[in-house]
Amino acid sequence: MTMSVLDAAQPAAARAVDVWKVYGSGETEVAALRGITLSVEAGKFTAIMGPSGSGKSTLMHCLAGLDTVDRGELFVGDTTLTGMSDKQLTQLRRDRVGFIFQQFNLLPTLTAQENILLPLAIAGRKHDQEWFDRVVDTVGLRPRLGHRPSELSGGQQQRVACARALLSRPDVIFADEPTGNLDSRSGAEVLSFLRASVREFNQTIVMVTHDPNAASYADRVVFLADGNIVSEINDPTEDVVLDTIKQLDANANRVMETA
Repeated sequence: MTMSVLDAAQPAAARAVDVWKVYGSGETEVAALRGITLSVEAGKFTAIMGPSGSGKSTLMHCLAGLDTVDRGELFVGDTTLTGMSDKQLTQLRRDRVGFIFQQFNLLPTLTAQENILLPLAIAGRKHDQEWFDRVVDTVGLRPRLGHRPSELSGGQQQRVACARALLSRPDVIFADEPTGNLDSRSGAEVLSFLRASVREFNQTIVMVTHDPNAASYADRVVFLADGNIVSEINDPTEDVVLDTIKQLDANANRVMETA
């Protein structure tokens, strides 16, 4: 498909340019991110994978404005995060970024509907009822809107969290192991909803996961190791993701053996 001039001029949903993140100093210094440059395409589903300590969660937190970097630049759309004050970052996260976490992060005293509407209520913004209805019906929560989290299954709670993230129509949604606490069936339901939100609503999603099956729902998978991007694949299948992980593990073992 030929890209139009308008498409070419459209900024990425999120970008990291030569980003470094270092923890500690001296002998205890650890570089979590080592000069990473990554562009997240708008309207696409990007998965970030890598072994424990690879920097994948750190990268996501930096892209989302939850953490700062030591060097490099970060962008949401055409807005640079570098140099923003805490107040400015808080406003950006509230107005332009959505979040889905492994632990759901729902308030136990509120109903599903109240949890979905909470971020807009805190921001003093009215919700679009037509959009609310569309999101709720897409995620299949209509019969459960009056229930509190304790009355919902894990999969239903995570779908509430997904609807909450989507309701403000953010530039990008960051999902950190969103199926980590779910059984395979509930996880598939949540992933199918995230996939549908990209396809039907043109939502941009960045998901950190260790699960090859979850990654297969994405348009693109980026692999990290030791704070570097070491590989990426487009239109992934679970088998291709598994094969890539095995190859990267084999390469890492060979490097260790020759070190």
